[in-house]
Amino acid sequence: MKNLSPQEALHRAAALCSKSEYSTAEIDDKLSAWGIAKSDRIEIIERLTNEKFIDDERFARVFASDKFRFNRWGKIKISYALQQKKVSAPQIRKALEQIDSAQYEQTLISLIREKAKTLNDTDDYQRRNKIYRFALSRGFEPELISRILHLEIS
Repeated sequence: MKNLSPQEALHRAAALCSKSEYSTAEIDDKLSAWGIAKSDRIEIIERLTNEKFIDDERFARVFASDKFRFNRWGKIKISYALQQKKVSAPQIRKALEQIDSAQYEQTLISLIREKAKTLNDTDDYQRRNKIYRFALSRGFEPELISRILHLEIS
């Protein structure tokens, strides 16, 4: 790709942000890949932020909501993914707080029941361990998994 002028990069970044949510770091990476100098990237990001094309808090809320609803990820996995996208800890915390706790538990129960149906183990200990590890890999909290496993498979 040919290097873009700062003005072209601004327009292209604004067009991207108007179609989908992006974090500041993601836009910075794109601008860098387009050959935009650091000083110009800072100006472009500042302008996009001022014009509300980029909002990391909004990005975090949408990202957390989508990953929970569609991918059925737990809060731990969502948190790590947001950290990789360089979203600040307070913004991550706010995004995770907006997830309904009753719906969160219900999602975990549903995942556990679905996983339990696929297992053929007769040993209860191995069965619980496989379900526990599966729920951990989805990013759910160990205490919550243990509590629900105790209620579901007692």
